[in-house]
Amino acid sequence: MVTAYHGPGNLSKIIDRLPVKFIGGRLCLDFVNTVGGRDPDGAALRDKIGDYEELLAWSVLAGTVDRRPAGALARLAARDPEDAAAVLARAIRLREDLFRIFECAIEGRRPPDSAAETLRRELSIARPRQFFAAHSGRFKWTFPPPSTLDYILWPLPLSAAELLASDDLAGLRRCRGVDCGWLFLDSSRNHRRQWCDMRDCGNRAKVRRFRRKRTV
Repeated sequence: MVTAYHGPGNLSKIIDRLPVKFIGGRLCLDFVNTVGGRDPDGAALRDKIGDYEELLAWSVLAGTVDRRPAGALARLAARDPEDAAAVLARAIRLREDLFRIFECAIEGRRPPDSAAETLRRELSIARPRQFFAAHSGRFKWTFPPPSTLDYILWPLPLSAAELLASDDLAGLRRCRGVDCGWLFLDSSRNHRRQWCDMRDCGNRAKVRRFRRKRTV
């Protein structure tokens, strides 16, 4: 079934109500965290990205696409819903394979060949699109104005490759909260952070410990 798209007006509403948080410390980790928790095997319990418009809205909130070009992409998706659905499928596969790669990095294991191949394939698409240009008096890697629906995918494999090749990878953690499993970079002073967010999983863990003590 091909999802119907309704254009930039609907996009603004989705941006306002999309239930996402940015706690990972890197773009690629926040992208992997676009699920409502994972089971112990890593499978997503709920998906927060259900169609191309929601993926586009997330990209706006993540700062990889400005609202005006996002509106143009929403109109393009409305004209070609099959292509939009194909891009969404690529995004979900990339997200799940990135989770597997990062989970293996945490555990010191070799990632599955299929997951590594997904990352290599998306990198081979994204890297040629980058160019080095001056922006506000400084130089940076950037992309041309969006003209294809998969534009919103390009920054994601680049962010993942940068993290995987950096010393920051040693600080990669998986939240220990029940039915959470979100990924984050531990930048705490003692490097013993356990929770994605102390206000959510951390507080729930405190409540559970308190209740267990009261029943002993």
